[in-house]
Amino acid sequence: MILAADIGNTTVALAALEGRKVVFTRRLPGAPALDGGAWGAVFEKQLAGTGLPAPEGAVLSSVVPALTGPVGEGLERLTGRPTLVVEKDTPTGLSLEQYDVSNLGMDRVVDCVAALTLYGGPAAVFDLGTATTLSVADKDGRFLGGMILAGVSLGLEALAARAAQLPPVTLAPPEGVLGTDTISCMRHGALYGAVGAIESVSRRLEEELGPITVVLTGGHSSLVAPLLQIPVRWEPDLTFLGLGAILERNRI
Repeated sequence: MILAADIGNTTVALAALEGRKVVFTRRLPGAPALDGGAWGAVFEKQLAGTGLPAPEGAVLSSVVPALTGPVGEGLERLTGRPTLVVEKDTPTGLSLEQYDVSNLGMDRVVDCVAALTLYGGPAAVFDLGTATTLSVADKDGRFLGGMILAGVSLGLEALAARAAQLPPVTLAPPEGVLGTDTISCMRHGALYGAVGAIESVSRRLEEELGPITVVLTGGHSSLVAPLLQIPVRWEPDLTFLGLGAILERNRI
């Protein structure tokens, strides 16, 4: 059993994997004030009572540099082994030669590794989190690039903050296409706006690359996936599976 952590802008997601199967997940609020010992105690508490065996190693990806060290140290306290931090020079099997990696979030690389491992290429991964990211890899394992859009909830938050008559809105599955009041109009606009972007971009990608596997993941993907009218693979644990594959590749 191994542990995988994905440090995002708002949460630290923890998973336990046995082979290519995710057997445990938790999402925890990011807490920059915690040191490695405190993170180790948090993780130990989350795993207590699960009946899982002692972890044999850990791997993490991060888009929050201030949390990378403390979370990695916390994982190391559980495993007794150095935590593999996926960085730009980590052997992942994905070629980054065609992309300027200076500001590349490694979660996008991890997602592509998982998509290629599971489905082959070319693959287009839409990760619907705080931001909506598109990451594309070809059949030869080359990272081609992608897009970064405002996330579904982020767009709603911006509307509520900048428009006096628009209230805060929580996401929920839409009933039909058209909203019948302000709140449902905002909710439907956010979700179907994401749907329209995914469908349109996917069609344009196929015009350039030929048949492509579209993969959805991320916190809001469960709301968006059922609304799409194109074939997609929905894999909520995609990042964890990619981290597991990278750790396996780098085992000594």
